[in-house]
Amino acid sequence: MARDDLYIAVPSSFRCPISLDVMKSPVSLCTGVTYDRASIQRWLDSGNNTCPATMQVLESKDLVPNRNLQRLIQIWLDSVARRQLDADSVRNSAAVPSQNQVKLLVKHLDINCFSSLTKIICFARESEENREFLAKMDGFFSKVLDFMRNAESGIKIVEQVVKILDLMLTKISDKKPLLETNCLSTILLVLQRGNSDSQIEAVRLLESIAVDGESKLKIGQKEGLVAELVKSLRKENPRLIEASLSFFIAITMPKRIKTVVIQYRIIPELKYLLSQPNTTTSITEKALELLEELSTSKEGRVEIWHDSVLLGRIGETVLKVSSNATEHAVAILWSGCYLFRDRKAQEAVASSNGMTKLLLLMQSNCSPAVRQMSGDLVKVLGVNYKLCLSNYDTKTTHIMPC
Repeated sequence: MARDDLYIAVPSSFRCPISLDVMKSPVSLCTGVTYDRASIQRWLDSGNNTCPATMQVLESKDLVPNRNLQRLIQIWLDSVARRQLDADSVRNSAAVPSQNQVKLLVKHLDINCFSSLTKIICFARESEENREFLAKMDGFFSKVLDFMRNAESGIKIVEQVVKILDLMLTKISDKKPLLETNCLSTILLVLQRGNSDSQIEAVRLLESIAVDGESKLKIGQKEGLVAELVKSLRKENPRLIEASLSFFIAITMPKRIKTVVIQYRIIPELKYLLSQPNTTTSITEKALELLEELSTSKEGRVEIWHDSVLLGRIGETVLKVSSNATEHAVAILWSGCYLFRDRKAQEAVASSNGMTKLLLLMQSNCSPAVRQMSGDLVKVLGVNYKLCLSNYDTKTTHIMPC
């Protein structure tokens, strides 16, 4: 993994104990030791019945994929690839290319043009003026889109093209060509096989082209695309999670898209995000905003309001995270308990500590809308205001100001 001028320290846990190479497909034996699948399979196929590292006799020769380690190795490999790319960029271009040089680079772009695309990215990153220059160049976007349409471009070339498009989002006047089937397939490829930065850029690109009902439907109906974006909510990159949530918020207004997204089990993923202790404020706010949007559909209402654990998680965010989070959470509870009078939702909220928070909200300096919804909730749930307030100890409970 090292180059002559770029030394990379490989974590010892990423190396196979047999080959000492970075593991491509880590699997664990019953002894708990992890090996690369190819190496341990050769060991077992040779007639050995022991663990190479511990020499314990194996009770079972089953190989269990170590998904967590594989994910960590992939994150590390992506980081190494980015460092090597940065080193190559410095080596291959001592300075940002001039406008005349960029004209030549664009003119001679072809399928084997990784270094040229890298220089164009360097040029675009340099300034707003450079991005404006590229946008006005005849045939520039046409050539870039040709790579998106070409199934033979390869993941590394496509990642570079997506990076260029991400840098130029505000300069693309006609984004309809990006909705072509081949272009959406290329974006899906980046989401599936690209590094973390490329995946984030691909999600932002998708959000930027989802400008109306027609474009949102095209994106939502592209086979595999929504499923891959839902999967991204479980990845260990907060920036990717936040970008994906922003995309879903932007795209889920049409009822048909809400139905598709719910079918791909996004609500359990939002529940998972709200249950994690280290979830950022921004991710929590966006998860609640998306739940509020999904609760406007019948399928969303049923799934959200009939999940007492999820409603508990929503209630816990009230007055604990931020004013935006509180507003989205109260709107979800108000919709279920007051507007639609769902009994299961009412029971879940009434049995939690959420009611005391609602009483506090009625006296807070939150927005008039939040105070009104809180009052409606208190009325419909028939809570005795004085009794609840007298039982609430504001000195021992940490409350964020609204």
